[in-house]
Amino acid sequence: MATIEKPMSDNLSASLSMRLLMQGKEVGSIIGKKGEIVKRFREESGAKINISDGSCPERVVTVTGTTEAIFAAFKLICAKFEEFLGQMYQNNGSMGSGQRPPITLRLIVPASQCGSLIGKSGSKIKEIREVTGASIQVASEMLPNSTERAVTVSGSADAITQCIYHICCVMLESPPKGATIPYRPKPQAAGGPVILAGGQAYTIQGNYAVPSAPDV
Repeated sequence: MATIEKPMSDNLSASLSMRLLMQGKEVGSIIGKKGEIVKRFREESGAKINISDGSCPERVVTVTGTTEAIFAAFKLICAKFEEFLGQMYQNNGSMGSGQRPPITLRLIVPASQCGSLIGKSGSKIKEIREVTGASIQVASEMLPNSTERAVTVSGSADAITQCIYHICCVMLESPPKGATIPYRPKPQAAGGPVILAGGQAYTIQGNYAVPSAPDV
């Protein structure tokens, strides 16, 4: 299996798409007034950045371009997120000034590529964690009505940007197998749909079924 330590130039010119799942407020921080922030990110990184329809509580942000452009775009997105979260923490008074809050990004990755990302007995994912210092977790379940899984990456802006680069390398080395059914967020009615299972009512919140009971 190829190791992570290799010249970055090997993969910089290859083209790829990375998809991110974000909540409405998070997306607002990278769109900016009249789209000025996302426009600047596109210009500075050279990547295409598309954001899905705004009628859903979750939005999909698709970043397409060479690995170098994707890396540059994520650097900008992570820096903006860090600033956005820092402001939120300061407003809540829950963090001292000068401290940087950890960021969490949720990537959407075809399930057929998750095996390569995890590696044999978890070796690849462990290697990426050790090299980048970021926390990375691959969901065991697929996202609803799709053949994709959420990959959650947390850490500092730098750690996440490095982690994204290594994930790009894995995705280029192991293209998806078979057809991929992309995850599409659904518009959510107020309060979220309720399902019944085993006598328990569950409310759908984002990707999760949460038991409808007080203090759960």
